[in-house]
Amino acid sequence: MLPLGTLRKRIEPVVLCAQIASAFFDTGLQMVVKEQCAIATDALNPTPTEDSRQKAMSNFYMIYNMLSKFVPILPAIILSKVSDLGYRKIPIVIPLVGYLVSRVVLLLVIVMDLPIQAMFGGVVVHGLSGGFCSYWAGVMALVSLTSTEEDRSLHMMQMELVYGIAGLIGSLVSGHLFQLYSVDFKQGTVLVSLSVFLYFVCLVYTMFIFLMPTVSPSAQERNETNGIDTQYSKNILNILLLFAGGILFDVAVGGGMEILVTFEMKEPLNWNATQVGYGNAAGFLVFLTSFLGVMVMSRWVSDVTLIIIGMVSFAAGIYFMAFVTATYMFYLGKRIIRFIYSYQSLKPERDRERETQQERETARERYRERDTQRQREKEGERDRDTEREGARHQ
Repeated sequence: MLPLGTLRKRIEPVVLCAQIASAFFDTGLQMVVKEQCAIATDALNPTPTEDSRQKAMSNFYMIYNMLSKFVPILPAIILSKVSDLGYRKIPIVIPLVGYLVSRVVLLLVIVMDLPIQAMFGGVVVHGLSGGFCSYWAGVMALVSLTSTEEDRSLHMMQMELVYGIAGLIGSLVSGHLFQLYSVDFKQGTVLVSLSVFLYFVCLVYTMFIFLMPTVSPSAQERNETNGIDTQYSKNILNILLLFAGGILFDVAVGGGMEILVTFEMKEPLNWNATQVGYGNAAGFLVFLTSFLGVMVMSRWVSDVTLIIIGMVSFAAGIYFMAFVTATYMFYLGKRIIRFIYSYQSLKPERDRERETQQERETARERYRERDTQRQREKEGERDRDTEREGARHQ
């Protein structure tokens, strides 16, 4: 068991608790949207159809996902600048506040029968606080700064593993918790209340209990390349290609996976809360395959091969999903898709570490060359001074 002082310097408890709470929220939101859209559609149409209900759900998630993706962009940039000034807790604490507020909004929707459109306000608050991109970037930056160069990739993979295991556990339990209700509590109240409570615990832990660990000496080495024209700083084309690849990746993967949310709610699947939780849990298994895939497969195949395997597996899995007519077929498709992250989510981090190491070695070599050149100049200056002094005496 870790000593209390050491445990207070670990961010893993926050990641674990927050991801369990997030899994509770995802299942709760999915079921509440299904119920609310069904009620609204039935009230508007005398003869509601399954397609009209699916359209209402799709419209809601389209707006909700766009707000969750676009609103956090500027706040995340601002929070990253604040983090660079040395306030490492800020990019984690502020998003947790947004998470807490958005979860409270869902709880109010359930308890007070508010329209589901109230969630748009919650997701805007969540986005203005930096959202997931700021929160996770803050966590990864903290892990990177507090680890040595040799074990940094391993620590990041361990953090991803904690994230995935927490999501897996939370999703498996969430469906059962959603169905708990009584005369005084509506269905979903217990689940979302637990989500709110866990986020509150994360916020209190981060603000008052978590201690910022000291930055490892190797983290300071990043400043060695400042002012030096390294190959990395000149290679703007590769940076642009990375951005383009990231955007295309998110459009393909994110868009495809979001469609599955509404697909699960209609025929032929028409899942209940328990099945939704199990389906979300299947998605979190990617983090386990990521850890195993990077640790095992990278020994025998190249980086490019791993990336190609990931892209092909996702394309095959999402194509298979188009023909799903039963729950077992859905899980088969998920199993195929799962391999995409096994070879893409963690592999680039190891590559970046290798490239960074090469850049640092190049920078050190240039420093040594400059020092040698300066030393030679000083020796030459001393020789000239000696010659001039000898000439004067003569």
